[in-house]
Amino acid sequence: MLNFIHLLSRVPRLDDRVFARRIGLVILATDHTTEPDFATLVANERIGIYVNRVPYANPVTPENLLAMQPSLTAGAALILPGEALDVVMYSCTSASVVIGDAEIERAIHAAKPEAQVVTPTAAAVTALKALGARRISVLTPYTVETSRPMAEYFAAQGFIIDRFTCIGLTDDREMARISYDDIVAFARDAMAEESDALFISCTAVRAAAVITRIEAAIGKPVVSSNFATAWMCLRLCGETTAKPAQGRLMTLPLPVS
Repeated sequence: MLNFIHLLSRVPRLDDRVFARRIGLVILATDHTTEPDFATLVANERIGIYVNRVPYANPVTPENLLAMQPSLTAGAALILPGEALDVVMYSCTSASVVIGDAEIERAIHAAKPEAQVVTPTAAAVTALKALGARRISVLTPYTVETSRPMAEYFAAQGFIIDRFTCIGLTDDREMARISYDDIVAFARDAMAEESDALFISCTAVRAAAVITRIEAAIGKPVVSSNFATAWMCLRLCGETTAKPAQGRLMTLPLPVS
């Protein structure tokens, strides 16, 4: 008999939530970058980050990106099942173009109807508009085939694209390993003088960590996929503190619709 084990007579008090705000991330099975970026830029004593991964197979092609669509509802449903989330972010920029922002929102709302839905593409558009950008340059790690729908997306949102540069990689795990120095160098080369801002696409690319280096190098504001989604998730969760040390975007509120 284990007579030294005792059951307390008092039931513990339970807080309503572990965190005041909950952000769910639906990310690719191969993603190396989104979780560290959100841990650095978003997570705090008020905001908890909860993650689920969905199946994805390289190479990065429109067909493989579109193949993720059927898994989005189940992916969101497995983040704190039966509990509400404040925001759900789907972390794939190129897939957001191929699938469509509205379709992603519909799929996630099927599992988490109360959540505000964020995609990297919609967040980037909002961020660029918040910065007052009308003319943009774009850098992607993708091939020309995968980059073309991205260019069409931003043109359809009303932006003038002065320069569009793609690196030509096909594996998102390699995209995640582009060195910080090369990200800065490629960004400098990708920026057209007449552009108001630079957008660096892909949630795999570690651009958020070197935003301020790039802004110092080109003298213009920079938006990356993860930087834009982190900013938008923070603002949707009521975080309004300006953080200029992280980049110009982090000093701005969400634009009024």
